[in-house]
Amino acid sequence: MFSYAILDGSHREHPKDSVFVGEPSGADKLKISCVLRRREEAPDYPDVQLTHGQLQDAYGASLEDIQTVEAFTAKHHFTIESVNPAARLVTFSGKLEALAAAFGVKLELRNVGGQIIRTRSGDIHIPIELKDVVVAVLGFDERPCTRTLHRVLNRAGQVSYLPNQVALAYNFPTNKGANQTIALIELGGGYNDSDLQSYWSKVGIAPVSVTAIGVDGSDNSPSGDPESADGEVALDIEVVGAVAPSARIAVYFAPNTDQGFLDAINAAIYDTVRKPSVISISWGGPESSWTPQAMNAFNAAFHDAALLGISVCVAAGDGGSNDGVGDNANHVDFPASSPWVLACGGTRLQAHGNKIISETVWNDGVNGGATGGGVSTHFSMPAYQAHCNVPLPPAGGNPTGRGVPDVAGDADPASGYLIIVDGQTGVIGGTSAVAPLWAGLLALFNEALGKNVGWIHPHIYTAGVQQKAFHDITSGNNGSFSARPGWDACTGLGSPNGQAILSLLK
Repeated sequence: MFSYAILDGSHREHPKDSVFVGEPSGADKLKISCVLRRREEAPDYPDVQLTHGQLQDAYGASLEDIQTVEAFTAKHHFTIESVNPAARLVTFSGKLEALAAAFGVKLELRNVGGQIIRTRSGDIHIPIELKDVVVAVLGFDERPCTRTLHRVLNRAGQVSYLPNQVALAYNFPTNKGANQTIALIELGGGYNDSDLQSYWSKVGIAPVSVTAIGVDGSDNSPSGDPESADGEVALDIEVVGAVAPSARIAVYFAPNTDQGFLDAINAAIYDTVRKPSVISISWGGPESSWTPQAMNAFNAAFHDAALLGISVCVAAGDGGSNDGVGDNANHVDFPASSPWVLACGGTRLQAHGNKIISETVWNDGVNGGATGGGVSTHFSMPAYQAHCNVPLPPAGGNPTGRGVPDVAGDADPASGYLIIVDGQTGVIGGTSAVAPLWAGLLALFNEALGKNVGWIHPHIYTAGVQQKAFHDITSGNNGSFSARPGWDACTGLGSPNGQAILSLLK
């Protein structure tokens, strides 16, 4: 008899409104990712940027823990696919039937929105010898873990900008991001080189270096539909490229599952060839749609990025204070709610040249979208927000929660970004535009400073407001929360005054 333990935070139900259609084939080959504990707790406020080797030696997985997992796989005749001690990740494969039995997992094939996928319900069980060693197990469930956070404008007669025009209004530094690599995480869709060349010409810049990297079998696969994920991919690339045209852009394509998403993030963080200094993520979903084990695994990866001096910018969501859940309660988007990422909220901008005429919270109503924002029920309030008067989290969460977002930028499709996608020119908004906008800005900072800004939060929360490094948004709401002087749960500290932020970082 073997003794098993329930893996904390692994419980989940089949997707709501899904329909059972059958059992998955036990003979199918499946790849599973086990996330291991750190050998030692990492510091909450990293003051020294580590190399990848230093991170592995100090806060990676121990050899003993890796060997424990390898012994488990050998006992069950599973095949080790990869071991990443720095990311604390062991990936192995085997037949679905054997893997499901080894982890006590219940799997079904279900119709989810017209797509037949494998999902699980209940808890994941692990042998008692892996208790505390393994902190997350991903790969059994194929359900999409995120959605794109971009909005396509379908109304005529509204204002639109090129990204470099928005950068001008926000007083971005005039350097170009040379010697920087910006990573974009994409969970579907693709881009066309012809669209990009047309766009760089329209913006009036030389062609920008863009490279596609496939993760877990995904690749650059444009669908031809501008309102699909293609719109997200084009928005990310074209905003970043227009803002930091001398930077290299690395686009990591992965499956839209929690396993694929984490693998893409790790691929960017631990890419010692391209060496991204900034990562931009414009995909997410309500915290309530995630398992705690997955959120904790992602959060640890973002902590690694901070330790390595890599900045991570994440869109805060387009569903207002409810995050599109539809239950009349407040929700925030993950991974924006991780305290290690720069959560990017949205505004409606009216600007002329380098002058902001007006800027308010983006809120076009239920059908038009609104900036995400609120208070995490999973992550506790970080020390850098202690004096921000963050509201109480929804019932059932932490006594205090992480406030979302940290910063903001133009997101309303009615003041959106002119983009070329699948051969068509249109206007796209959403907080999906704000994450790459800030990613481009941080790359400019890195070039100007001659070093990585990395985890910028302590700098902007302590000195940013006093030195007027932000345009404080004080008008509008995202549903339950209203803008106010200082930090708020709609636009965070505000939209950037790029040169002023750069001055406080020197």
